[in-house]
Amino acid sequence: MNPLIWALLLTSLTTSTMITSMSNHWLLAWLGLELNTISMLPIMMKHSHPRMTEATTKYFIIQATAAASILFASTLNAWQTGQWTITNSTSTTATILATTAIMLKLGMAPVHLWYPEILQGMPMHTAMIISTWQKLAPLALLYMMHDNLPTTLIMTLGLLSALMGGLTGLNQTQTRKIMAFSSIAHMGWLLTALSTNQSLATLNMATYIITTLTMFTIMATMSMKTMHDTGSAWTMSPMLSTAMMITLMSLVGLPPLTGFMPKWLVIKELSAMNLMPMSLALLLASLPSLLFYTRLAYLTMLTSPPTTTNMKLTWRFTTHTTPRTTTAIMMACLLLPLAAALYNNT
Repeated sequence: MNPLIWALLLTSLTTSTMITSMSNHWLLAWLGLELNTISMLPIMMKHSHPRMTEATTKYFIIQATAAASILFASTLNAWQTGQWTITNSTSTTATILATTAIMLKLGMAPVHLWYPEILQGMPMHTAMIISTWQKLAPLALLYMMHDNLPTTLIMTLGLLSALMGGLTGLNQTQTRKIMAFSSIAHMGWLLTALSTNQSLATLNMATYIITTLTMFTIMATMSMKTMHDTGSAWTMSPMLSTAMMITLMSLVGLPPLTGFMPKWLVIKELSAMNLMPMSLALLLASLPSLLFYTRLAYLTMLTSPPTTTNMKLTWRFTTHTTPRTTTAIMMACLLLPLAAALYNNT
């Protein structure tokens, strides 16, 4: 792709997210979401391949449906309240419809089935953008609607996403699909955090983005497309393999790694609100995620390929890493001691 066109698309992608995040009018937010979708489509179609064409078409249909539902909900809200302000969406029907449309954009359960298929049809770096940056604009709308969101519905959808993300990821062998179901589970925790404390949700989102960026960067560096590829990762780069295993443990939320921080704080908030059944259900829902993360880490670190003499030549190529990879790995693993400072300043 022409570098000028590539720069224009990335600028448009960034600008559209900022427009939605900073808007206070439903039409302007909808315009930002549409621009965001249109900017993403050429990036997804950078390499002409039937699977990418199929994934791009699915992505366009899903995002267009969600954006149309948001426009309909905002029009219904303006009809009933006489205003287009996002923060004053007091119509219950319009709020529930807009929340459902945002869940569709985020790929959360029960409207999540499109998300793993699209990620599977994309290259690693494009899948990384869909899993991280593309979450910001819909989440910004949820933040602005926070005071009018139906708490029971939000917590139910959060718990359902955490449960479905864990259970449906158990039988996956493709690393991008595993990361997709991991994203669905993490969005469930984030949504639960949003229903209790906005600052905690911001911290949860930052932690999710850091750990997901780290995992996708490592997998792209070592060309890990399936769980079979992870068994040969040690041959390519022992240091990156070790970092991947630790990052996987951080993703699942094991102490003393960074990923433990948001889960710990979410459970603390729920316990402080006397929602013990909800906190227990969330903890149980994270156990299936622990299983498939541990299985991936086991294949990466505790198994070795049968021999190194007859391996493919690509396995003996030098793996080049960048300074940002090292920084991302450090942040994904070592931020837990800063939990108090991060929680108080988000």
